[in-house]
Amino acid sequence: MDNTYRIALWQGPSPCSDIKAAFASLGQAMRAAGAMGAKMLVAPELYLPGYNQDSVTDLAQERGGEWHARLSAMAMAAGCGVVVGYAERDGAARYNSAVAFSAEGVEVAHYRKIQLFGPREKRLFAPGDGYATFDLGGVKTALLICYDIEFAPHIAALAAQGVKLILCPTACPVPYNYVSRVTVPAHAANHGLTIAYANYCGVEGDCDYFGLSVIANPYGEIVAQAGAGPTLLVADVPLAFDATRLSTQAQDFRVI
Repeated sequence: MDNTYRIALWQGPSPCSDIKAAFASLGQAMRAAGAMGAKMLVAPELYLPGYNQDSVTDLAQERGGEWHARLSAMAMAAGCGVVVGYAERDGAARYNSAVAFSAEGVEVAHYRKIQLFGPREKRLFAPGDGYATFDLGGVKTALLICYDIEFAPHIAALAAQGVKLILCPTACPVPYNYVSRVTVPAHAANHGLTIAYANYCGVEGDCDYFGLSVIANPYGEIVAQAGAGPTLLVADVPLAFDATRLSTQAQDFRVI
């Protein structure tokens, strides 16, 4: 058994409601990631149809609809799993969701964003009410979306469940660059897990995305980080870590 697993992040511009372009760009990234041996590729938040779009809820699809069928087929063709954010329709409700497909095209996780950010998201979407975990090559893995990753109680709750990897689609603009540079590595270190955070780049309406997609390990080290432009970020993450270097906060915390 290998002692590392390989994951990929796709940092690109928003497709701006052009679904054909979205699938074309995502498919190209998945094929490249699969050719490099990645087990999973993570794309940004609401990549289908784009985060800062007036049509985001109008274009929302039901879970298991056409978008999911295409993603399943693309994963099988690329030999690489995928996590992608999408606008979900469930009856009258709309959710900011993410779905994960394995390299065999099987849906392995589905998640609805818990921490909606700002008045726009709270107006457009209903909040999720549960976590989603799955096995990725022997690694217990969870999904979070953007603002979720900034809340230590969610990271701690997942770590307590034995999660070792969090895959996080995001749509984070200037001036919140510190989330990628500081918050993500700090949470990875404080809770003893790896976080992969996939952002947009470029401008979408009044959102100026800073990029800086990042993979941070349980030592708080940045394994790989993108710059400000389109990037396919691929990195190997170890399956085991030196226990003497890992945080013991969970065991040492004193309630007063």
